[in-house]
Amino acid sequence: MEEFAGEVLAPLTRADQRVKGGSYLRGLLLDRRRKSMQPMAGRLGGVDHQQVRQYMTSLLAG
Repeated sequence: MEEFAGEVLAPLTRADQRVKGGSYLRGLLLDRRRKSMQPMAGRLGGVDHQQVRQYMTSLLAG
């Protein structure tokens, strides 16, 4: 997973974007039905769902 995330997120220049992107990818791969930000962040533990949501919004707008 780490290698895959590294390849996918390599074009991002900021380290914080790569970290948030890695959290989002891990959240998508969790074995649960709901893939919205808040439940994913809760299952990851210690991840602020608002930051992940802002990250995704900035990527899509970008």
